[in-house]
Amino acid sequence: MTNFSEVDIIYLFTTVLVFAIVLIMVVVYIFFYKKKSELLFDRKIKEAQFEQELTLAIIEMKETTLSYIGQELHDDLGQKMSIAKLMVNLGLETAEGPQKEILQEINEVIGESIRDIRSLSKSFITEQIENLGLVQSVQKEVSRIDRLNLMKIKFTHNTNKIILESKDCLILFRIIQESINNVLKHSRAKNMTISLQDEPRFVEIILSDDGIGFNENKHKSGSGLMSMKKRANLIQTDLDVNTIIGEGTTITIKYNKN
Repeated sequence: MTNFSEVDIIYLFTTVLVFAIVLIMVVVYIFFYKKKSELLFDRKIKEAQFEQELTLAIIEMKETTLSYIGQELHDDLGQKMSIAKLMVNLGLETAEGPQKEILQEINEVIGESIRDIRSLSKSFITEQIENLGLVQSVQKEVSRIDRLNLMKIKFTHNTNKIILESKDCLILFRIIQESINNVLKHSRAKNMTISLQDEPRFVEIILSDDGIGFNENKHKSGSGLMSMKKRANLIQTDLDVNTIIGEGTTITIKYNKN
């Protein structure tokens, strides 16, 4: 039978105690590290949710402002132009010769301006998405660009009606609008095509132009591109930009249906 001296017992007890303390410290460290990781993860989730909610609130505020501007254009400026057209028509009844020709030209310009104001106001009013749907809203936007003769734009689609939430339709429409505006402002394109394909599991929208293209690394933080990507993220939509200097730009939007 082995006899342990007092020193051996103290040494063994000290070793076990130190091991126990180290083990407790490791367990405590793992526990607090795990808690810290969970807190950091929760914080990141909350920050992402807050940023998403803030972005959505800003977009909703913009939509409200655009709707107000559109209504004011339609109700105030549109009515004033209609009164002006009525007054010119009254003048045409008694005018003769060159004066009548001038009044007729003025009448035509006012009529065209009224149509443009109505078209522009409708593009600002959010409710048109709910009433017309995505396809017809894009078609109206394309028709407006065609009338302005700024560039040739072709819109193709495989359906006349897409069944999506009105909020998602609105965001997709605003992304398309933003893309068209960017092409008009910066690309110097003469032609643009928009393809919209409604598939069972997703909606794919491809916007291509024959403009000058751009350096994506230099312009990826541009307000227009950033706005489009933020809107796409709000509805979990993939947005891919493919651009080559001198050869134009293609933007692919893929909305996954739930």
